Amino acid sequence: MFDLILTQTLNGLASASSLFLVASGLSIIFGVTRIVNFAHGSLYMLGAYIGWTLVTWLGPTSGLGFWGGVGLAALLVAVIGVVIEVAILRRIYQAPELFQLLATFGVVLMIQDIALATWGAEDKLGPRAPGFKSFVILFDNRFPTYELLLIAIGPLVLALLWFLFQKTRWGTLVRAATQDREMVAALGVNQRLLFTSVFAFGAGLAGLGGALQLPREAATLHMDLSMISEAFVVVVVGGLGSVTGAYLAAVLIGILHAFGILIFPKITLVLVFLVMAVVLVVKPYGLMGRRPVGAARGTATAEPLLRPADRPAKLAGLVALILLAAAPLVTPDYLLLTLTELVIFALFAASLHFMMGPGGMASFGHAAYFGLGAYGAALAVKWLGAPMEPALIFAPFLAGIAGVVFGWFCVRLSGVYLAMLTLAFAQIAWATAFQWVELTGGDNGILGVWPSHWAVSKTAFYYLALAICAACVVLLRVMVFSPLGYALRAARDNPLRTEAIGIDTMRVQWVAFTIAAFAAGIAGALFAFFKGSVFPTYMAIPRSVDALLMVLLGGVQTVSGPIVGAFAYAGLSEQLMKMTMYWRFTLGLSIVLLVVLFPRGLVGGFLALRERRDRSDKDGAVVTRLATEGAP
Repeated sequence: MFDLILTQTLNGLASASSLFLVASGLSIIFGVTRIVNFAHGSLYMLGAYIGWTLVTWLGPTSGLGFWGGVGLAALLVAVIGVVIEVAILRRIYQAPELFQLLATFGVVLMIQDIALATWGAEDKLGPRAPGFKSFVILFDNRFPTYELLLIAIGPLVLALLWFLFQKTRWGTLVRAATQDREMVAALGVNQRLLFTSVFAFGAGLAGLGGALQLPREAATLHMDLSMISEAFVVVVVGGLGSVTGAYLAAVLIGILHAFGILIFPKITLVLVFLVMAVVLVVKPYGLMGRRPVGAARGTATAEPLLRPADRPAKLAGLVALILLAAAPLVTPDYLLLTLTELVIFALFAASLHFMMGPGGMASFGHAAYFGLGAYGAALAVKWLGAPMEPALIFAPFLAGIAGVVFGWFCVRLSGVYLAMLTLAFAQIAWATAFQWVELTGGDNGILGVWPSHWAVSKTAFYYLALAICAACVVLLRVMVFSPLGYALRAARDNPLRTEAIGIDTMRVQWVAFTIAAFAAGIAGALFAFFKGSVFPTYMAIPRSVDALLMVLLGGVQTVSGPIVGAFAYAGLSEQLMKMTMYWRFTLGLSIVLLVVLFPRGLVGGFLALRERRDRSDKDGAVVTRLATEGAP
């Protein structure tokens, strides 16, 4: 028994060291630049692929060839990090933080297709490390020496980072920028150079982590997203910006995962997210995290003012609705199916915007309520024998109940911590649907979820989806400008002052969270009848990312932004998939360019241009009037 415990502990520590290398770089980058770098997993993947190429070229059997390749891979990934920071991120540091995340997701898509074109779709098996190909005997069990090397690398890197940050001028500047980067800039520090060096350093750590994984696992095109989710968990559990916290969190998660496989094999899919949920509920800022400066003051960054639509905007919305209503008369069936899906996604995006825009509550797991709505409809049809009409009524209540329960915990947090807790709950819901085979069918899903006979035709179901989604979007818009919406915005902008005038900010946010979940459940139920089936992927991370991208692409501080963003993102994705094999690169490049050109989103950028034009016209009119009045 003791030998099994020792072996699993060592396995957990080896995994923890690999995870720490990636998470420490992510934590350092966020601590200084405040960028939630979604592309950090892609840098880890590039480290593995570049390491494989260099090791193969230099000679995998020689120690110099292998370790030289690993070191060069880390340096090259650091250079790639410099290119990303200078070419993209430096141009959007003044944009809202979530738009910076949108840009890094565009980089993820671009790197995926670059890796596909460069190395192909086949997995690349790395060689065993020279000098560490054997094993040692521990209590009659064989344990690889390379795993022991990884266990030693983790504390060694932690010690080197401590020395770097405590005993060097660069480290002092990094620590100062983590605490108050505006003050560091005011003292004359070259902020651009500091940010670039920090991003390169974090990217190099990610590349080193990827290259060191070669003897343990193959380099694949999917290792980026799997690693970034775990790295985010480690950073949040440890405390944003805390390298020591990241190491403790990596060790905790690595050991729990090693023993969880033996004791509770069914929860291994979500074990890291369960750990994160528990830690954030008990310690809202992570194990060694500190309360953000803005949170301590009870203030938030000023957001652009949401205004009711003016007459031209209302007219444009009415024209768009009329065009959508007339679409079945002129479009072929395949385009009508695309329009149906876009209309449903517009409601999905609008539901997320209701809590993100007025409420300032970003969610990385909104797909949970979309999927629960879909499962609610499917279960009502399969187990209750209900037709479509009562199933559509039942489904959003299942999502709403989940919103009530999850929201009660989530609204106690803010910022990235709140977003990551929503992701944890979403992953728990996804794992439940994936593994509760008796009820949900597991990965086989639930089939035969068809609409009633009167809505079987493509045209009839399109009009049903359009009517329901349009009504829900209008209702959400009305609530944005209702007393609830104004209280929600007040709680977002200045919670302390809002509490002082008698508004229970937590309750207001909880209500908004529940409403958003309910509306997403309606979209999910319609999607279930549209597809005729439901699968766990409906509530997986990519679906949540899609909703987030739709909102951000359209403009989070505009009411019509999520609708425009949904049509732009989903429509562009589908067309690019039909046009080219490398559609991810084109889509990612489009996202990056849109973020650089329109840092407030498509609708937000259009409104900014119109405001600038109106201001210029008013200034011109004032000058003309003064010149006229001053004339003899």
